[in-house]
Amino acid sequence: MEIEQSLSPVPVPKDPPKIHRLDESVVNRIAAGEVIQRPVSAVKELVENSLDAHSTSINVVVKDGGLKLIQVSDDGHGIRYEDLPILCERHTTSKLSTYEDLQSIKSMGFRGEALASMTYVAHVTVTTITEGQLHGYRVSYRDGVMVEQPKACAAVKGTQIMIENLFYNMIARRKTLQNSSDDYSKIIDLLCRFSIHHINVSFSCRKHGAARADVHSVATSSRLDSIRSVYGVSVSRNLIKIEASDSDPSSSVFDMNGFISNSNYIAKKTTMVLFINDRLVECSALKRALEIVYAATLPKASKPFVYMSIVLPPEHIDVNVHPTKREVSLLNQEIIVDKIQMAVESKLRSSDEAKIFHEQMGDPSPSCHLGTSKDLNDDSSPSASKSQKVPVNKMVRTDVLDPAGRLYAYFEAKPLQRNVKNSTLTAVRSSVRQRRNPKETADLTSVQELINNIDLNCHSGLLDIVQHCTFIGMADDIFALLQHSTHLYLANVVNLSKELMHQQVLRRFAHFNAIQLSDPAPLPELIMLALKEEDLDPESNENDGLKAKIAEMNTELLKEKAEMLEEYFCIYIDSYGNLSRLPVVLDQHMPDMDRIPEFVLSLGNDVDWEDEKCCFQAIAAALGNFYAMNPPLLPNPSGDGLQFYKRRRPVISPNNDEDPTDIGDVSVEDEIEHGLLSEAKTAWAQREWSIQHVLFPAMRLFFKPQASLATNGTFVKVASLEKLYKIFERC
Repeated sequence: MEIEQSLSPVPVPKDPPKIHRLDESVVNRIAAGEVIQRPVSAVKELVENSLDAHSTSINVVVKDGGLKLIQVSDDGHGIRYEDLPILCERHTTSKLSTYEDLQSIKSMGFRGEALASMTYVAHVTVTTITEGQLHGYRVSYRDGVMVEQPKACAAVKGTQIMIENLFYNMIARRKTLQNSSDDYSKIIDLLCRFSIHHINVSFSCRKHGAARADVHSVATSSRLDSIRSVYGVSVSRNLIKIEASDSDPSSSVFDMNGFISNSNYIAKKTTMVLFINDRLVECSALKRALEIVYAATLPKASKPFVYMSIVLPPEHIDVNVHPTKREVSLLNQEIIVDKIQMAVESKLRSSDEAKIFHEQMGDPSPSCHLGTSKDLNDDSSPSASKSQKVPVNKMVRTDVLDPAGRLYAYFEAKPLQRNVKNSTLTAVRSSVRQRRNPKETADLTSVQELINNIDLNCHSGLLDIVQHCTFIGMADDIFALLQHSTHLYLANVVNLSKELMHQQVLRRFAHFNAIQLSDPAPLPELIMLALKEEDLDPESNENDGLKAKIAEMNTELLKEKAEMLEEYFCIYIDSYGNLSRLPVVLDQHMPDMDRIPEFVLSLGNDVDWEDEKCCFQAIAAALGNFYAMNPPLLPNPSGDGLQFYKRRRPVISPNNDEDPTDIGDVSVEDEIEHGLLSEAKTAWAQREWSIQHVLFPAMRLFFKPQASLATNGTFVKVASLEKLYKIFERC
């Protein structure tokens, strides 16, 4: 009876279920889960928005694989204040206005869904500033609308978008994404792909709290150099250029160029980077066709590395076929794939006539082989005991000092001929120049020694203060007021920032992002400006000939050292003696460009170019002085310096009774002074924002305060109520 009852049919309701309209929040959350599938989906959308904003530098910071934090900062054109209220509403965009615009769309975004979707599954904060504004705006969004009105704030050029607590309201989705390393590797791979296509844009990506970036590309003019910097020398040296095109309207119209791996490239997995009309997409048909060619042409079914950029007329491509825009639909896709396949096959067959074996150069010096022999004869090593069982005639011939069955025993080692003129720095640089991938590099011994000295001289008491202090405000132009536990301290932000920048230069050695100067600056003119500033009377023309000679000599010196400066410190000086690129020492911080002359003169005069360690130390110190958060050269308009601007500020004419807004006679000098006041307000506000939001957060993560800071007046403990009262008066 029990079995019969369990198998009895379930009663069917008489009436069909009622159809009802879903709540708008449910609809939006479902759509958001389709557009933002993983953290890498959000990063892709934000990076594409930055590229649409004509950015030249894009920095990404990720925490816990993107679930806790995704921060994307760029230097693009920013977002207008009046657009902020509808920024995160669904289907709001600046990319198109009619459906027909899709036929000629060139931007990567067009639906206006990405930011809106993020607000339904995460907490979104936007900070932006447009050109010509004195300050930026910060605003937070939830469920497509602003939490509160935009707040004015200091901001660097461009836009910064923070996505926090992604999928906080989608428990099942969040549980499936607990492997943060897997998601972070996907984000790294995404930015690597963007960086080798958009070679005029600098990309960086790092984990939150990390000192160095895992992806670090610098704007360059060579695609192959970009591939080398991202994927390494082992990939770039095994690539061949590929091109194909067709201009027959009856069949297909396209233009393709890129790089494909040759027969020397060995990999277990296919790497295919495909851009169609500058969109990063996937095309399974093209990927399958290329894998067939490689399997038939090359031995052992080698898996290829392929980078291709295909350009088609906008009307021949449909970009609106996938929620995340990962795929596109092409007109005459089969014909295009066939022609690219034939071009690749032809290129591989013509280049597969000979296989190249790259020679591994060894140093036959005794010191090198003594170390190797010691390692091989160490009984504590498992590999050593295992290698003793191998017959002598089958041993690999690598050791000069063990002649048994070794061909090298009969090799007559010639003494190395050293050029006295080549310093140790040049020799080391030539060996390091061959590797570009940060993951494959190792620090130079001299740099590591400098970093170790910093760690050894770290003051534990100051370290605790720096890591656990609270920023209260600026006491004056130099000192900031900090609270640690129940004590108040005055901290010299100039000294602190100088030391932090110096340490950052050493820790980011050879892994800098780039600041591209809009106009290259001639070194002779910069050095002349610095020399004139040192004179008591800058207007005096005395000794101009001597100064010009000094400027010429320093310019020639820096031109000689340009290769090393570019490779290790991202300071680019062209063959004409123009400075056009500077390093990013601290993210979201721009140095005071008025201090470039002093920095260039310091490079020429204060660096010992013969000793490697002293050289790196002096350059790091010069960069630290240049990037330090010194007070702007214009007087502070919020203090006594306001009198400097009141002398010539425009005033309202007292004789005009009809229109109180009419401005009286204003001279050119008055207008200049009024412009200086606005410029000074922006500069000082930017500095205070950078001290609070950039300097001290970075110090908590990276800074190792040296013992000297405890004795040189950098930290002053506020001990009396009288002094405290005076400080608050000045604030």
